[in-house]
Amino acid sequence: MAIAYIIGLGRSGIAAAKCLKRDGWEVILSDRSDSPNLHPIQQQLQTEGITVKLGHTPTLKPSNLPNLIVVSPGVPWDVPLLIEARKLGIDTIGELELAWRYLKSSPWVGITGTNGKTTTTALVAAIFQGAKLNAPSCGNIGYAACELALAQSQKNDNQAYDSIIAEISSYQCESSQELSPKIGIWTTFTPDHLSRHKTLDNYYAIKASLLQRCEYQIFNGDDPYLHQMGLHQWADAYWTTIKGKENLLCDPSKGVYIQDNWVVAFGELILPLNLFKMAGFHNQQNLLMAVAAARLAGIEKGAIAKAIATFTGVPHRLEYITTINGIEFINDSKATNYDAAEVGLMSVKSPAILIAGGEAKEGDDTKWITQIKEKVATVLLIGDAAVSFAKRLEESGYNRYEIVETMDKAVKRGLELGKQNQAKVVLLSPACASFDQYQSFEDRGEHFRELCQQIK
Repeated sequence: MAIAYIIGLGRSGIAAAKCLKRDGWEVILSDRSDSPNLHPIQQQLQTEGITVKLGHTPTLKPSNLPNLIVVSPGVPWDVPLLIEARKLGIDTIGELELAWRYLKSSPWVGITGTNGKTTTTALVAAIFQGAKLNAPSCGNIGYAACELALAQSQKNDNQAYDSIIAEISSYQCESSQELSPKIGIWTTFTPDHLSRHKTLDNYYAIKASLLQRCEYQIFNGDDPYLHQMGLHQWADAYWTTIKGKENLLCDPSKGVYIQDNWVVAFGELILPLNLFKMAGFHNQQNLLMAVAAARLAGIEKGAIAKAIATFTGVPHRLEYITTINGIEFINDSKATNYDAAEVGLMSVKSPAILIAGGEAKEGDDTKWITQIKEKVATVLLIGDAAVSFAKRLEESGYNRYEIVETMDKAVKRGLELGKQNQAKVVLLSPACASFDQYQSFEDRGEHFRELCQQIK
């Protein structure tokens, strides 16, 4: 019997294990954690014939090598085990690549980029589903991709999905050698995940490898880095811009742009911009890429306009939570790097009270701090990055900050300072990963939501 190792007992690892077990593999699922909340999952999977090892890192024994290793997105691609496995010729892939092997009869739309992936994915899915297509979203949003493979196999007719809309991180690109969406979208490109990918060139090459395998490629022409690369690469791509037809990097017949407050796609008026409810130029960029994908998929403009008119956004990305004493509380927990947090600040009213901090990432914080100086009355600093962020703000000549350490204190203090400073907004936009205090950015955002509702 063929043996598969699954590394990571998250949602994607569990789905991958179940897919392979169903196909007759001997499946061994391991996770470095031995947290008590994993024990019920371990027991359940073992009743299904899947071996689960907690507090465990697998090793490669020559006498019993696996035929396949599947890694969850959070597992670095360059850990010694995976390097050794690839040298030995063991089939080593990510969970998304495994799902592709089951689901490649359906056309995929793959969305990657540093920022904007989630909103663009949600927009594309809303349009496709609004057009009555069976087009679920997966990857970093919606389902784990292998959950879709399981669901398809469990249907009596085993009918393929009309489309699969996948948000694809650089980690998932890196562990996918064959994943080839019909339509690929690249939203933005700025330094991120460099602790894992080492150099900007390597990070770019990982994302580019996915787009190179796509039949149709859509790029945000307003992103400075992608715009520069597009001048001498990606000659056959479809380009978007919110700055009018004259700023397209392609013939207008392959461009999507805003002109006179209309969205124009491939030379045809699609919808008036005022139908779109989400604030911020960055969201208009996301909208144009989603419209491009929809038109390439043959979706009628009436269906696009109807879906856009009812789309209100995604959780944890500039998500309105409540208003207390005239102050809006906005959850932007998904802003896990400086660029996303800069966009968050640009999109809200001022003066604002900003809650920032967490597990710091590498990157250039200059533009983010410029926005803080322009729009923020006080910064409330939480998590591991609080002290280093305070130092950076001081160095930049900004001293209106308080180290409050926890979200509980930040929300209470945010309301107090909001009243004192006549602030319009208390904004959680951390510019950091969440793993110092939370399981995920979603967990962090949900805690913020609960605290806001409690205070109200």
